[in-house]
Amino acid sequence: MDFTRILPEECLCLIISFTSPADACRSAVVCPALRSAVDSDGVWEKFLPCDYKSIILDSSSPASLLSMEKKELYFRLFCHSILIQNGTMSFQLEKGSGKKCYMLGARALSIIWGDTPDYWTWTSQPDSRFPEVAVLKLVWWLEVKGRIETRLLSSNTNYAAYIVFKLRNRRTTGFKHRPVGLNVNVDGVVPGEGRRVLLDPQDEPRHVREREDGWTEVEMGEFLNECGDDGTVEFSLKEIDTNYIKRGLIIEGIELRPKGIGSKVNNGHQCP
Repeated sequence: MDFTRILPEECLCLIISFTSPADACRSAVVCPALRSAVDSDGVWEKFLPCDYKSIILDSSSPASLLSMEKKELYFRLFCHSILIQNGTMSFQLEKGSGKKCYMLGARALSIIWGDTPDYWTWTSQPDSRFPEVAVLKLVWWLEVKGRIETRLLSSNTNYAAYIVFKLRNRRTTGFKHRPVGLNVNVDGVVPGEGRRVLLDPQDEPRHVREREDGWTEVEMGEFLNECGDDGTVEFSLKEIDTNYIKRGLIIEGIELRPKGIGSKVNNGHQCP
């Protein structure tokens, strides 16, 4: 017996809402009744984060986003990031699960001597999502820190933090032979060992990965966000050996996304 002929659409919508966005899209090809249910706002409202309205209200174009149908909004948020926090952060959804992804732009980070023109300069980059990126002119002491509250992230989710950057080729010094220290901690507790990574490796770049958006990333560490309580995740990049000059590093930001999601590294999010 075909249950789609018996159950009203409201029941079909409720059933589908307990699956995942990927499963919902698969269900749409089964029969017209499921396709109609999958297209309903009630289904996609469940897949969107419970605080999606407050996140969108903090963006630059809340009215146009909130006027969309919920399925259209979901696909918009995984195909394209939106800027929030006065353009210093970005927000995006992971395609298959609807988990939250954030990037803290360079302006949202604490960069030692970042506002000293002799050491750092701020400029726009055509392939950056942010209005400004930080360009390292010359320092001996390199230290970049960031933090985000765990309540903003998806609960019961294993996250990884990634430093997103570029190197200025011939103008780059200090990253071929001197690894930088990378660290992630939750409320002061480091979930794993800190990392030492070459940002400009000469051999096979095991840790450095090219992204489809034109930038490069290195994983800084990972952590489990269990209940999304009022905790704080902190991450840092540090190289403080003052015997070595560092220059030529361009920082776009630090991204947090569910561990194992390669959405912005090799495959990219493809809109259907």
